[in-house]
Amino acid sequence: MISVYRVALAALLIGLWYVGAQTGVLSPLFFGHPTKIALQVVDWFRTGEIYPHLAVTLTETLLAFASGTAGGVLAGLWLGLSPRSLAVLDPFIKAANAMPRVILAPIFAMWFGLGMGSKVALGFTLVFFIVFFNVLQGVREVSPVVLNGTRMLGATRAQLLRHVYLPAAMSWVFSSLHVSVGMAFVGAVIAEYLGSYRGVGYLILQAQGVFDVDSVFAGIAVLTACALVLDTIVTLAESRLLVWQPRADIPRDS
Repeated sequence: MISVYRVALAALLIGLWYVGAQTGVLSPLFFGHPTKIALQVVDWFRTGEIYPHLAVTLTETLLAFASGTAGGVLAGLWLGLSPRSLAVLDPFIKAANAMPRVILAPIFAMWFGLGMGSKVALGFTLVFFIVFFNVLQGVREVSPVVLNGTRMLGATRAQLLRHVYLPAAMSWVFSSLHVSVGMAFVGAVIAEYLGSYRGVGYLILQAQGVFDVDSVFAGIAVLTACALVLDTIVTLAESRLLVWQPRADIPRDS
């Protein structure tokens, strides 16, 4: 039943958009037309025009997502288990996190060129801090009772890391990954906007330059669909890896 509600809500929103565009309430010059947007998406895939651009953007996104996640997990575990190091680095971490990291895009373009490296670097900075702070919080919230009991049983530091700290951090990691998927796309697309010759962000920028709002919305639709697919993969991985975690009852499709 929930799926029916979702489909009905999506159909209602698109229907209102269509009626607004048809009647002129929503100017097609600024809001596009749902039918033309859908036709543009179909044409991109039919002609194959979008495939090389989509492949570039997805590769940039996946590399940024994977590297940012790995870096955030490792740094979060290290500083979570080393309070002295955290105390020393804390002001630098806060300063780096407070910086609007989008402004680094021109610097990365100068360092790494207009190829894939600059896009991955920007996406890495956006993903890293989200994962890092979640892992750090997960390590900090490990129950002292559990730690002391495990130590009394003779657990080594490596065993504590594997059987206590990592499981405690994993739920925080997956919570951050749902946000990180979108941020990895943001990093890739923004960097493509600022300097690129390939990618879906480049297609959107070209369409914007000629006031082709339908193609702009078509590019946004393609990116949104890809982000939803990646988020679904993260959700499936979470359900497989966190089977031990109790979950609150939520409404199921029926």
